[in-house]
Amino acid sequence: MTSKGKKTKTDPASYRERAYRRIISREGLASFELRVRETDLHILADVGPQEEAALQLVLESRSQIENYGAKHPAFFTSLTPLPSDPTAPSIVKEMLKAGTAAGVGPMAAVAGTIAEFVGKGLLAAGASEVIVENGGDIFLSRKRDCTIGIFAGTSPLSSRIGVNIPHNSMPLGICTSSGTVGHSLSFGQADSVTVLAASTALADAAATRLGNEIKKGDDINKGLTAAQTIPDILGVLIIVGERLGAWGKIELVNLG
Repeated sequence: MTSKGKKTKTDPASYRERAYRRIISREGLASFELRVRETDLHILADVGPQEEAALQLVLESRSQIENYGAKHPAFFTSLTPLPSDPTAPSIVKEMLKAGTAAGVGPMAAVAGTIAEFVGKGLLAAGASEVIVENGGDIFLSRKRDCTIGIFAGTSPLSSRIGVNIPHNSMPLGICTSSGTVGHSLSFGQADSVTVLAASTALADAAATRLGNEIKKGDDINKGLTAAQTIPDILGVLIIVGERLGAWGKIELVNLG
């Protein structure tokens, strides 16, 4: 199983070291990292230790996805939406639904889907506050307002701009796609496209779709217009070089 395919891109040291993981507000939470093949999670929770529970949730989510994909190979490779499947596991149904809504293949939603699956599982196991970040895609459930810093590669705005997330909007998915950083497949050139949605799977798929729209800085408005055609996303922030644009429920914060 791969996460959204592979593509060679600029991969600065700060990304490889997951430096963006230092710009998530984390007051009162214990943290740990968990890696299972392509899945690379940073988990913060108010109840610890949670490592064993998180590992079991990752293995369960990956097993459902991998077993389904073994029987339906197009699930792993399609770059366009696939039909819904009432016989699929719930996590696969979420990915199919998100891909259809955003106009992309279901694997565009894999990182966000796993993040939400693990986050909701930890909440069900007794945690009352959880953040699960999976390669820049975040499931966020806290009882206080949070600020999420935006990592945008070599853009001068990278790590200097954040988004305020009010506590009453959570749980929430905050997912970022980039055409210049990382290994996930993107056909665009945005430094970052960040999408907010109640469904982390949808936020992930929509970020991929909107990232594909951005070929140059002048395409920011094109991306924002396309965002308004995707049902149920709450907001989007696009950064290309020194330029940015936002639509919806995006409250920007200057991180200095």
